[in-house]
Amino acid sequence: MTLLNETHDPALRSWLASANTAGGDFPIQNLPFAVFRRAGTPEAFRGGVAIGDQVLDLAAVAAAGVFAGDAQAAARAASEAKLNALMALGPAAWSALRLALSRALREGAAGQAALRPCLVPQDRVEYDVPARIGDYTDFYTSIHHATNIGRLFRPDNPLLPNYKWVPIGYHGRASSIGISGQGFHRPVGQTLPAGAAQPVVGPCQRLDIELELGIFIGQGNAQGEAVTITQAEAHVFGICLLNDWSARDVQAWEYQPLGPFLSKSFATTLSPWIVTLEALAPYRAPLQRPADDPQPLPYLDSEANRREGALDIQLQVDLLTPRLREAGGEAATICRTSYRHAYWTVAQMVAHHTVNGCNLQPGDLFGSGTLSGPTPQEAGALIEMTQGGKQPLALPGGEQRSFLLDGDTVTLRGWCEKPGAARIGFGECRGTVLPARG
Repeated sequence: MTLLNETHDPALRSWLASANTAGGDFPIQNLPFAVFRRAGTPEAFRGGVAIGDQVLDLAAVAAAGVFAGDAQAAARAASEAKLNALMALGPAAWSALRLALSRALREGAAGQAALRPCLVPQDRVEYDVPARIGDYTDFYTSIHHATNIGRLFRPDNPLLPNYKWVPIGYHGRASSIGISGQGFHRPVGQTLPAGAAQPVVGPCQRLDIELELGIFIGQGNAQGEAVTITQAEAHVFGICLLNDWSARDVQAWEYQPLGPFLSKSFATTLSPWIVTLEALAPYRAPLQRPADDPQPLPYLDSEANRREGALDIQLQVDLLTPRLREAGGEAATICRTSYRHAYWTVAQMVAHHTVNGCNLQPGDLFGSGTLSGPTPQEAGALIEMTQGGKQPLALPGGEQRSFLLDGDTVTLRGWCEKPGAARIGFGECRGTVLPARG
């Protein structure tokens, strides 16, 4: 578990004024990573750190020789087009770079003159997927989501008996993972219409969202060597927002007996900024479970995981329809919840993923699974919010939605805040549904 240190001091202020704005996502206590370049240019993508309304170009920082030792080695690794090399260095290097950045960006820092030329305005950049993702695993860590979905299909037995014993997950694909701002075409697939004797092929009619977090793996493990739960978080680089778009009608027809396939593989959207576990240290929380639930098996249990394995990350989903956009209206907020409601922690996901000897690699991505809370207003997918489409959402201007229509834009947001700690944010994860290809 990551301890608090000087980089978390809520009194810290930056010489960059925009980093000190109340309610901003990127104060000096955050310092998340992305890969970027100036928009509309042929520049190479490279690593950057968010500070206020700017991106600190780590390739320029490394070239300027501002840092030394582990911090300079980490800045150099982050100069590449993807962050895999930085991720592979491990927690000591990540922490050294974070500390060097924090000290150089503080008010009165001697490094101000050297770093200021390395800043690029965020409104003038474009982002790319931050890592070469070798493997993508989607988990199912919200017991509230699992119960709500199960209740739609198995009213008498909504939660399967293995759920409270094992972190459920499945291997996805990495090729269609994109970055915030992407538009994707409505998927086409095979479905079985109600009352039909045979399936048809056509555009998905029940297109959904899944409010998730993405967990990027840092250092990997050798094949055959399990990562213990006490070591697990040392293998995690950081966390981003993730929307795992889902074709529910395709899923309903294809998921037995092996699970989702085409219903999930057409698009997954990530936010560009990866917030490190070190930055999230002030927002740790106890893992909460009902007293009469089974206790995790030993390989999924530790005193530290029970004490502070959860993370209190606030999450929000906004929906902007074409009509609202044309009228100049604001997006409608359709969900607010917190990651602290998850039944399984990040450490438990890593420990379980590797207990069979599976080898993780730098840049591998986990999805948390849809993150729903205990109340209807905290449901993280439309299929839950609308009771399978039977109770459409009421939107501003008299519109309704059971599932997404063409032109709809969905934006996920995340942040952490509490008294005695600096508010930090994740930016946004935005995607737009385009019509199915003819």
